Amino acid sequence: MSFPDRQTVLDFLKENPQATSKQDIARGLKVKGRERQTLRQILKDLEADGTLKKTGKRAWAQADTPPPTTIVEFTELDGDGELIARAVGKEGLFGPNLIYDGYSGKMRGPAPGVGDRGLARLKQHQGDHWTARLMKLFEKRDLDRPVTGVFERTARGGRVTAASRKDKRELLIHESDTSGAKDGDLVQATVLPGKGYGLMRGRITQILGRVEDPRAASLLAIAAHDIPTDFPQSVIDQAQSAEPASVAREDLTGVPLITIDPADARDHDDAVYAQALPDGWRVIVAIADVAAYVTPGSALDVEALKRGNSTYFPDRVVPMLPFELSADACSLKQSKDRACMAVEMEFDKSGTKRKHRFMRATMRSAASLSYEEAQAAIDGNPSKRAKPLLKSVLIPLWGAYEALNKARDKRGPLDLDMPERKVEIGEDGTVQGIHTKERFDAHKLIEEMMIQANVAAAEELERIGSRLLYRVHDTPSDAKIAALADFLKSLDVKWPLGEKVQTKRFNRLLNDFEDTEHEEAISEIVLRSQSQAIYSADNIGHFGLNLTKYAHFTSPIRRYSDLVVHRALIAGLKFGDDGLTDKQASQLEETAQHLVNTERRSMAAERDATDRYLALFLADRVGAEFEGRISGVTKSGLFVRLAETGADGFIPAATLSHEYWRYNESSMALIAETSGKRYELGQSVTVRLAEVAPLEGGLLLEMRSRPKARRAGEDLPPARSKRMRRDTRPSRGKSRGRRKR
Repeated sequence: MSFPDRQTVLDFLKENPQATSKQDIARGLKVKGRERQTLRQILKDLEADGTLKKTGKRAWAQADTPPPTTIVEFTELDGDGELIARAVGKEGLFGPNLIYDGYSGKMRGPAPGVGDRGLARLKQHQGDHWTARLMKLFEKRDLDRPVTGVFERTARGGRVTAASRKDKRELLIHESDTSGAKDGDLVQATVLPGKGYGLMRGRITQILGRVEDPRAASLLAIAAHDIPTDFPQSVIDQAQSAEPASVAREDLTGVPLITIDPADARDHDDAVYAQALPDGWRVIVAIADVAAYVTPGSALDVEALKRGNSTYFPDRVVPMLPFELSADACSLKQSKDRACMAVEMEFDKSGTKRKHRFMRATMRSAASLSYEEAQAAIDGNPSKRAKPLLKSVLIPLWGAYEALNKARDKRGPLDLDMPERKVEIGEDGTVQGIHTKERFDAHKLIEEMMIQANVAAAEELERIGSRLLYRVHDTPSDAKIAALADFLKSLDVKWPLGEKVQTKRFNRLLNDFEDTEHEEAISEIVLRSQSQAIYSADNIGHFGLNLTKYAHFTSPIRRYSDLVVHRALIAGLKFGDDGLTDKQASQLEETAQHLVNTERRSMAAERDATDRYLALFLADRVGAEFEGRISGVTKSGLFVRLAETGADGFIPAATLSHEYWRYNESSMALIAETSGKRYELGQSVTVRLAEVAPLEGGLLLEMRSRPKARRAGEDLPPARSKRMRRDTRPSRGKSRGRRKR
């Protein structure tokens, strides 16, 4: 375990309550150098989970444990679909995460949602697990948040019902506030101020479309997650008249660089080339020079930062930059001269990099190939476009990739290759089908070359002493590793808690269970044990890739983080006057947090839209049976991923059988109280599609498979009292087929 660790920090604060600042803590623990970055992350994590509360800009103190009965605020849905709350104090939210456990005693009421507050009775369980039983639900705290949903016409106006599964609000709309909306319109409405009983009043501010419109899934996701769509006129004007910065450039137009992208790609921001050397390989990765068009502080720059990244839906793209740039002037189109930032790298035959060199250049793409087209050419079936490039370009690229792959295998990044589903949308906007994306060596080639370019960018900026945005991925937390070890124990597999966590150890575990009945369960639990990659001005390395230095450099058309790295290189290597400014450099920490937020916003919107499209695709198959696997287990029920489409549906625990089903957290299973039979993570099951909610993207399933038999030597969970048995029905908010998050 690295120093400092979580417990060391907590022990120090307990013994030294006067030491509140990061500087005090670092001095007291004698933390130096790289260890300061570790300390900073630990303090952030402790603040995030409520163990510490912030008392100043860089000062913390231990949060008090919430009292048994207190006011709570429901803050989020966790990865298992559980509604999470935090205690509310005079200085804000504090204490551990509290899992919503229904209403207390015989009390009943509407299910709470994210943003609600209420009075709750708290209880601590084994393993530091806390629950909150609601005694009284107060009205929402964020009443001014717009509601996105469907308008239903009534005699005196209408109602708007929220489309999101996380939002349970319903607004009463007077005739004067309908803004011309018709029955079945998708709308966005603001909440009007007022007090009293009954529904809250609202006013429709925007009509998005019709509920039967095939594009409704994306429109709802865009509106619900506040994804900016329309560009201000000043931004469009600048994009239409933009010319690249006039700077000295190297000439790469004679180098046959090619782009390899998805067949339907509209923007091409990276190109590659490889050449065999007597003792290795020369590789060039060229990236669109977006910084030459989007200058610091310009209207284009302000809007790009606001969006943070492009957002991709099955039927559309909401770009970070106007299409005049993203799909035209900056896109590395075939046979067109384009401004680029390029890195030339030299590798030995084992794939180890010997040196690299960055340049600002002009290039001309020799071809724009799809992944399928490039792979077919290497496999012996080249297209007319790929055939002339086979010997001179494609074969050298694959040769360089084979060398890089040797180094990759030696490095041992996390080898967690989860299948990716693609929703096929027809010309009329309807879902034509769902299929698993094929993964070729062509994908891996581009991926590995982009990784090497990203590493080179981080190394170069550190070499010249420039500040930069790192892409970091922390090691799994002690709590997640303990949960992994508990789960593996149920499979008679030991995971030594004392040893250093390494990617190779995870890969060995994945390999051990390959092609076994537990393969998907192991992949799922390994994925859950991982931290989320983020942007940071401080470097803690990238655990998943097993790299000590990593920055995003290769996609500036669709990620603002890459544009920041480009500007840092331009400024540090004196490639022009359009580099990173001192003001931007001083704000990197704030920029990093903003980009993490916009990235997560886009991911949530993309996921919601895909859920709705999947539900639409399955809407006419209610009553049909499907094969699937249990992808999530909670005390409320089971999440099942359907094999045919990859859609996730929910089975309430109360519908499994007449027995009461107890949740065993360590083995990720629901276990029948009397018989000991079980449903567990990764188990193959047959289910019936009972209900579809296309507007919400929810699927309600019924179990058709029998549970597994009781495990030999396993103790049955203790029986509950009759009073407790009566309170085991899932809350109204838990039985609507919520997808696992």
